Amino acid sequence: MPAETGVQNRVTIDPITRLEGHGKIDIFLGEDGAVKRAYFQVPELRGFEKFAEGRPVEDMPQITSRICGVCPMAHHMAATKAVDHVFGVEPPPAAHKIREMVYSAFMVEDHSLHFYFLGGPDFVAGPQAPPAERNVLGVIGRLGAETGRKVIAMRRKLRGLITLAAGKVGHPVFGLPGGVARRITKEEQLQFQQGAAEAVEFAQFTLDLFDKLVLKNSDYLNLILSDHYTHRTHYMGMVDDRNRVNFYRGQLRVVSPEGQEVARFDPRKYADYIAERVEPWSYMKFCYLKQPGWKGFTEGAESGVYSVAPLARLNAAEGMATPLAQAAFEHYKKTLGAKIVHQTLANHWARLIELLYAAERMKELAADPEITSDRIRMLPTGVPKEGVGVVEAPRGTLFHHYATDERGVVRKANLIVATQNNAARIAMSVEKAAKGLVTRENMSEGLLNMVEMAFRAYDPCLGCATHALPGDMPLRIRVRELSGGTLYTVQRDSGGRIQVLR
Repeated sequence: MPAETGVQNRVTIDPITRLEGHGKIDIFLGEDGAVKRAYFQVPELRGFEKFAEGRPVEDMPQITSRICGVCPMAHHMAATKAVDHVFGVEPPPAAHKIREMVYSAFMVEDHSLHFYFLGGPDFVAGPQAPPAERNVLGVIGRLGAETGRKVIAMRRKLRGLITLAAGKVGHPVFGLPGGVARRITKEEQLQFQQGAAEAVEFAQFTLDLFDKLVLKNSDYLNLILSDHYTHRTHYMGMVDDRNRVNFYRGQLRVVSPEGQEVARFDPRKYADYIAERVEPWSYMKFCYLKQPGWKGFTEGAESGVYSVAPLARLNAAEGMATPLAQAAFEHYKKTLGAKIVHQTLANHWARLIELLYAAERMKELAADPEITSDRIRMLPTGVPKEGVGVVEAPRGTLFHHYATDERGVVRKANLIVATQNNAARIAMSVEKAAKGLVTRENMSEGLLNMVEMAFRAYDPCLGCATHALPGDMPLRIRVRELSGGTLYTVQRDSGGRIQVLR
């Protein structure tokens, strides 16, 4: 983890590690050696809203799946649902079930990726273990080759099933306005049933591993419960009609830091509840609840800051819709001793409960006789207008919103990805961890990694999450002489103005 310490009162972690995308953390120290400010900065640009303009709206499920190579299925599914809405068409039941079954397989695969490859190494190898051990190879080294083979085999199996139904695992091609591109055969249904049964066993194995490695380790449990990684904010997640977690469709429910329901709404009406803003030090948008509004990077019931992702989904819901996941949910709440869990690092545990739910839900859908129905699409006949599609991505609530002309050509697009929903809380988490852990006298690579753990728990995807507003990307170019001195600087600001500084 490269860290710049040449400036006495500034420490830069650049690049930050084990996440999707690129980012850095700047930590500023006061004269007393304590941290005064810490910034989670996102320097990369994503311009997919602009790419969308002028495109046929039915192409958006394929175009937006290119936003992220880790979660293309989430973008494909949100875009497909938005296109349903644009054309005013309701897919047949079998199409919904095929979509959700494939999406459940994707959720199992993605959640396992984060635990074993991205977040888990901090617990398996240890937060302050040597950097060379804090990765999947270190995890396999600690847990054994058999566990490594199990993880690889499970992910290969799931990716194969996704490819079977969706055409491609990286860039799915099966979602169409009003349904899906192809039916599931009886033979393919059997393959999904076998894969789902293995996924349930794998999820139970992973939860048991977490219990042994983390929950039974008092140091780790104390770290999860520590104030360094705790924020009292609002939480949002998709729920079914009984307020249980659902990834594919339902209502969005928002609860207060005390667990009281403050909003429950049709996801298509998200703009009535959620607003977006920018900060000068990041290309990532910061979302907040319109009520109570933006009050800065503060927590509590009076703040508009909210969170999505596994922790938030389990807070916004009143339970899980499958039996094994419900038992794991109850154990989670009992162990942490709270109706609402505010500890950011508990995201890792919540993610594994969701992994089990997704596996069970996949198993339920694979056993449904209707999954092999020939009636898999309702052809759209309406004039295209405007549509919103929402799913729960692995990292939290994902919105796709398209407005078209009467020919179905996109005039305007807005995407709010999970990491944007979480942006304010992530910034707060990084700063609070830095203030609680780092001083000039007490600074090490391991402690800086523990600051990174504050964002890693959210599994942020910065490739999905970044924009430049109002549309021009600030740029600074330094022209240097051979000795290294600066001859002059060419600078473009966010308004597009260019200056030459000598």
